[in-house]
Amino acid sequence: MKLSRRAMVQLMGGTVLATTLMGPRRALAATKITVLNWQGYGTDEKWALEAFKAATGIEVVHDYFNSEAEMITKLATNPGAYDVVLINSARIAQAAGQGLIQPVDFAKIPNAAGLAPKLKDHDNMQYEGETFGCAWVWGMNGLGVRDGKTDPDSYAALADPAWAGKVALFDDAVTAVGLGALATGQDMNDPKDLEAVKGFLQSVRPNLHNLWTSEDQWNKAFAANEFDLSVAWSGGVVRSFRNGGLPVHFVVPKEGAIGWLDGLAVPSTAPDVDAAHAFINYMIDPDFYFRWATEVGAPASANVDAMAKLPEDDLMKQVHKAEYIDTMSIMSALPDARRDGFNALWQEMKAYYAAK
Repeated sequence: MKLSRRAMVQLMGGTVLATTLMGPRRALAATKITVLNWQGYGTDEKWALEAFKAATGIEVVHDYFNSEAEMITKLATNPGAYDVVLINSARIAQAAGQGLIQPVDFAKIPNAAGLAPKLKDHDNMQYEGETFGCAWVWGMNGLGVRDGKTDPDSYAALADPAWAGKVALFDDAVTAVGLGALATGQDMNDPKDLEAVKGFLQSVRPNLHNLWTSEDQWNKAFAANEFDLSVAWSGGVVRSFRNGGLPVHFVVPKEGAIGWLDGLAVPSTAPDVDAAHAFINYMIDPDFYFRWATEVGAPASANVDAMAKLPEDDLMKQVHKAEYIDTMSIMSALPDARRDGFNALWQEMKAYYAAK
């Protein structure tokens, strides 16, 4: 999942961090590994790569994808090209089923001891009884609420007349249907009663002001006072408040948040498996995460030790409470037919909203 970055990042020496993380410099077979990821998503921070190389002698280079479908295609058509890949946990079963990634050897990832068990062992990470991804970072979709307004305790607030004309929804079929499923007491990933979901989404129409598709669009509309209550990204709300100075805070309703989980995996044809695991271990290290989160801005770490390292007044830490790991519903892989059904329902709802 993509992350907005600060325009300028103060670069600092990374040798101390690397020594703390990796211990004394040790010989590994590889002198270079290649990571496949979104551009600007943690693994390609210059200071981090310098620290990792100082500790291990391994140079890290990157290739990038612009969609999850492109990531799968690159793995399938370039055997032996990549050592580590960033992968949405909802895609792990697909990649493992196609033989594109291999099981993770946690004996080679000592920092995995700090991973939240629900994230480390989540069903999304499993395929045929083995774990194919190392949980890395996570976030939520919940509600962004304007400061000074009463915090809603349920997604039902989106249809409450008290918010008439002041509601915004994220223009995404999976999120919208998942939201409707949670609001009607159903499994977000497999709602059986789509008519109930449809009814809830229809009930929002009198309050709906607009649909948003990007963080920048959301920020501009919120700053213009176009809405006061919105389906929102947890990390986006943190950035809007901290970097943009917007009067907004994040609320998780009683039905729970819609969660996402990204992992790091080793391609089945990785040239150097040991070096790949060493890099994954570095990426979940608390010291690396602290710098990434405080200097650049990062999603919540799956490593509870890393989150604990953040100051108590850190907004990312306050928003991404450990309790939400247990209460959020994490997006899982959707069969094509179900995804098509979600898309069809959302297109119907958008036409319904436009006709008001």
